[in-house]
Amino acid sequence: MNLRRWSAGVLAAALFVPGLAACKSESADSDGTAAASPTPADPKAALLASTQEISKGNFTFTMTGGPEVNGGGTVHLPSKSAEMKIATGAASADDMSMNMHLVFIDTDSWVKLELGGEMADAIPAFKAMKGKYQHIDRTKVKGAKNLEFDFADVDPAGSDALVKAVTDVKQTGEGAYAGTLDASKLTDSDMLDADDIKKLGEKAGALPFTAKLDGQGRLTEFTVQMPAVGDTKAYDMTVRYADYGTATPVQKPPAKQVVEASDQIYEMFKD
Repeated sequence: MNLRRWSAGVLAAALFVPGLAACKSESADSDGTAAASPTPADPKAALLASTQEISKGNFTFTMTGGPEVNGGGTVHLPSKSAEMKIATGAASADDMSMNMHLVFIDTDSWVKLELGGEMADAIPAFKAMKGKYQHIDRTKVKGAKNLEFDFADVDPAGSDALVKAVTDVKQTGEGAYAGTLDASKLTDSDMLDADDIKKLGEKAGALPFTAKLDGQGRLTEFTVQMPAVGDTKAYDMTVRYADYGTATPVQKPPAKQVVEASDQIYEMFKD
């Protein structure tokens, strides 16, 4: 889930699909359900151990992919529920902004997509769907993986893969680390996809990063500093985790706000 690229893609799709009708940010310590192991003294070992708690699937998160893209949500594996909220800001009143809320409970999914800005008026019947969640028919989601949630792989950012790609790291303070990673080694991280890495060229081999761990050695923040490439200015890709072991189950949308998803929704979210 590369927020910067994926959100822009959904916005673009919304403009060209005719007749469309239908992440807590605090990184403070939290009391988990079980005490974590002591943080290893070796910086690389500490980072590798820091992602283990994420796999238990009980946390909240936020992700940012530049100044105009923000997201966050909850993962609660005990109830097989998760949610994600994504917002893209408009550079001006003439541009389109987007707010999206995705809800996943077991095999059910819902999506609420709201567009703002003058360009949103170009989408027929959009106003009629404002505030409505569209329920996803699971038989139609093949090829639209962003309308599903893999409860066997609960990390929204793939931080474990990022940590494994670290080539150099030093501890810079209490629970604070910095170094470089080789993005060309990444095979399973949603923060950086193959397109991003290809555009970076040789720069992908040594991307600066910073990381923060809480008092129990759990990852609370990981930032990759993306360099300027072509017309794209330098920006940070950041994921933050909180509420380990204390997240609450995600609730399904109120029935009065739910309609069945249109065919256009499935088309928008296809790979």
